[in-house]
Amino acid sequence: MEFLTRCGRRATLCVVFLVASLRLLAAEPAASDAQTPTVTPAAMAEYQRKLEEYTRVHEKFEKAAAIYWSAIAEKRRTRLSKRANGQEIVLDDYVLTQPPVYFGPEKPVDPSAPQALPSERSYVPVVADFLQSADEHFKFVPQRPQSEIEFKRAYVKVAAAAGLTREQVTRIYGFEAGGSGTYDVQAGLEYPRPGAQAISTALGYNQLLNTNSVELLAEHGDHFIRALKAKAETLEGEPKKVLERKSEILRRMVSFCRSVSDSWSEHERLANTRKGLGIHALNLDVDVGPLLQTQKLLDSIAFARMKGFNGVLSAAELEMMNLTGDGNGFDMITMPLELRDKVPTSNFFQPLGLQHNPVAIRNNLVSKLLAITNSKMDQESRLPGAKDLAQAF
Repeated sequence: MEFLTRCGRRATLCVVFLVASLRLLAAEPAASDAQTPTVTPAAMAEYQRKLEEYTRVHEKFEKAAAIYWSAIAEKRRTRLSKRANGQEIVLDDYVLTQPPVYFGPEKPVDPSAPQALPSERSYVPVVADFLQSADEHFKFVPQRPQSEIEFKRAYVKVAAAAGLTREQVTRIYGFEAGGSGTYDVQAGLEYPRPGAQAISTALGYNQLLNTNSVELLAEHGDHFIRALKAKAETLEGEPKKVLERKSEILRRMVSFCRSVSDSWSEHERLANTRKGLGIHALNLDVDVGPLLQTQKLLDSIAFARMKGFNGVLSAAELEMMNLTGDGNGFDMITMPLELRDKVPTSNFFQPLGLQHNPVAIRNNLVSKLLAITNSKMDQESRLPGAKDLAQAF
C-alpha cells in the first residue's frame, strides 16, 4: 500500500475521505494545549512581508492551476460524450501538458497565533478495533482461518467461480498486499518494524477500506447471504448451525449498511462510526472475507462490461480502475495504444488525488504509469505469498 495511494471505488475521493475519517476519529486538542506567544513589532512586520510575497506568488499559481484543471474536466466531458456516441477518441481530446507546479515560498506561520503543543499522530483504527466493534455491536466474532493457505484457498474458490483469472488475482494481490501479505494485512503494517502505524483502514488481499466494506454489504449483501446459506445446505450438525447463525448476523449487518442512502459519502460516514467499524471485521472471516475481497474486483469488471468492454481486463488495467476510480480508470485503459506515451496521467485524476500520489506524478504519462504498475506486479508476484495463491488455482 505504500507504493501507491489507492482507495478502491471512487478513488479520486480517497484523500478527502481519508482526511475526514482521521479527523472524525482524532480528539481535538484541549484549549490548555495552546500557547499564545509574545511577538515583537519587528517579527510581525517580517511576517506580513513574507505573507504578501507568498500571496502574490501563490495566487498566480492558483489561477494557472484553475485554468488547467478546468481544461482537464472539459476534455473529460468531451470524451465521455464522444464515447457515448460511438465517436473516435483522438489526441486532441486530452490535455497534453503537465499540471502547473508551485515552486514559490511556503506560507508563513503567524507568530501571534496561538501555537498548539505537539500532539500525537491521529489514530487510525486497526484490526483489534474492528474485532471489538463487531463483537460489541453485532455479537460477531469472525471465523479466522487455521492457516494462511486455508484463506487463500477459500479466496481462490470464490474468485475462480466468479470468473476472475489467476493472472488477475495473483498480480493484484502481489501489488496490493506486497506479495507476501496475510489475509489480515493492513496498510502501513505490511512489514514488522519498530513504531509501525496503520496509515489507513485498507485491509486484506485487495486492501479494502472500511468504507468499501460498508458499501459492498449495502450493494451486494443479499448475494453474500445467499452464498452462506447455500454453503450451509451442504453441511450438517454444528458447522451448519454456525453458518446459519453467521447468515443471520450478516443479515443484520446488511440492514445497518442500508440504513443510509446508497452514496459513497453516506457509506463513509457510517463506516467511521464505532458500529460501522465492526462491519470491516467481516474481511477476517474465512467465509465472508473472500466474498468481499472478490467483489471489489468484480465491481470494476462489471463497470467495464456495462460500458461495452467485453475483453479480459489485465491485472494492471484492473488496478488502474482501482487507483483512479472505475470511470477514470476505464477512460484510461480504453484509450488508443498509440496515445498512451503522449497523454499525461493528470487527465484521469482530480487535483487533490494527483497531489497525494507521488508515483503517478513521477510516472506522468499513461504508458509510464502502466509500465511501473506492471513492473511492480512482476516483482511482487515472485514472492512466496503470491506463488502460494497462484498454486491454489
